[in-house]
Amino acid sequence: MGYRNSLPQLEGDMLLTDGGMETTLIFLDDIDLPCFATFPLLEREDGREAMRRYFAPYFETARSHGTGFVLEANTWRANPSWGAQLGYSLEDLAEANRRCVAFAEEIRERQEEPGRPVVISAPLGPEGDAYNPESYLTTDQSQAFHAWQVGILAETAADLITGLTVTYVEEAIGIVRAATAVGMPVVISFTVETDGRLPTGQSLAEAIDQVDRETDGVAAYFMINCAHPTHFLAVLDAPGPWHRVRGIRANASTMSHAELDNAEKLDDGDPADLARRYLELGARLPDLAVLGGCCGTDHRHVASIADAWFAETRTSA
Repeated sequence: MGYRNSLPQLEGDMLLTDGGMETTLIFLDDIDLPCFATFPLLEREDGREAMRRYFAPYFETARSHGTGFVLEANTWRANPSWGAQLGYSLEDLAEANRRCVAFAEEIRERQEEPGRPVVISAPLGPEGDAYNPESYLTTDQSQAFHAWQVGILAETAADLITGLTVTYVEEAIGIVRAATAVGMPVVISFTVETDGRLPTGQSLAEAIDQVDRETDGVAAYFMINCAHPTHFLAVLDAPGPWHRVRGIRANASTMSHAELDNAEKLDDGDPADLARRYLELGARLPDLAVLGGCCGTDHRHVASIADAWFAETRTSA
């Protein structure tokens, strides 16, 4: 069953998602990921098994709370820019994208139950380095660049496109336009620096407003990822289009992006403290519908977040 025309996270359901896939695989599972790409793992059985092991505890948490799940396919780095760096032809890269969604379908078939939808998201990563791009795309360049991958994914069972770890508004607008051109629901997840602003210096509120203004508000919703809640909590106290923010995938660490890039050890923070921060975010984001993690988080963090969130929900009901 697909959800392109009826995303559960837009209909009042709270869904969980996973944590820091790449940091978990690298630091905890000791798996080498050239270019931070996970899609090549699905070409071999030991890689597929590693991914099954990775997702299993997250689904256990979702099952224990009776909630659905946003299942991110391994497509974040499977675009022409990063694919070329990894030695992939466009033909092979297209097949890799299809393989990623097919693998997610297999997981959905095993995990989905009545009342617990599993929504397959196909994440798009930035064309360049997310934290330190050598150049910036215009909106037209972004649309043209991302249209290739979106076109492949639109022919799969993916339910939505998620622009993940987006650092500037022109790339976000291009992703939204590319996805809607082929009829795909689309989500934009911005990352912010320690001051709560995009790496370009633009405020989060201005970025969301600009994307909506220049795309007629067609994005399904927005998210924030790859930043610790302390980096953007205060931002949410000021007026802004916060009803448009429905998902959070925060980092475990309070370190800046530059510090994380240079870190040799994993900073996994404090799962209990992170969960408390999510409750603070929830008080400011009344339409929050997707809870997960990003760099440094693993299933422990998401379990702690879910335990705190649903306990709070039961208490306030």
